[in-house]
Amino acid sequence: MKRILVVEDDALLNKTLVYNLTSDDYEVISASNCTAARCHLRRDKFDLILLDINLPDGSGLDLCREMKECGMDTYLIFLTANDQESDMIEGYEAGGADYITKPFSIAVLIKKIAAVFENLVTRMPKHELYDDGFLKIDFSAQWATLNGNLIDLTPKEYLTLFLFVKNPRIILTKRLLLEKLWDIDGDFVDEHTLTTMISRIRKKIESDYRKYIKTTYGMGYQWIGGDLP
Repeated sequence: MKRILVVEDDALLNKTLVYNLTSDDYEVISASNCTAARCHLRRDKFDLILLDINLPDGSGLDLCREMKECGMDTYLIFLTANDQESDMIEGYEAGGADYITKPFSIAVLIKKIAAVFENLVTRMPKHELYDDGFLKIDFSAQWATLNGNLIDLTPKEYLTLFLFVKNPRIILTKRLLLEKLWDIDGDFVDEHTLTTMISRIRKKIESDYRKYIKTTYGMGYQWIGGDLP
């Protein structure tokens, strides 16, 4: 569930935002001033912040600057009655991702927030994982296990396995593998280096009972995904 912090001193607007966002299945925490907002930010993490600029005990702009200086990269939308172009520019320069002037439509704001979260998800790097119940490889974090035991793989071996996993049952020629694995680094090696690395990977992930890489003589290699020999 996405968590949203609403910082708004107008009690009616604050309650309206909380009610509508909660009805849309968001977890919502509210504050009415900078002091309360700082307390929540120290204790909790949020996916999005709705921040009024004119607050009783300070400026939302200053609060936003504090968050950015502390390294917080939470998506932040300013809510304010300040509708001058200079005000909007200052809001963006302070670190806000969007700027909505009052009065505004609650329904439109809810749609905007939904679009923000959808966009953030599509831009987020995918967590690449292979798991067949025996061999598990986390390509994003670069760790692997075989039957629950950790395997020590080099970065080049992870890249090689990633190419195989993403192209199952397809014969990857030696030339293609050499280009993908070494030419991109400016390295130029012969087929013996590739053969040696494939052999090393096999020793780490295969057994007499489970094979992953098949050699197609004269062509290259094929990922067979743990087939029995």
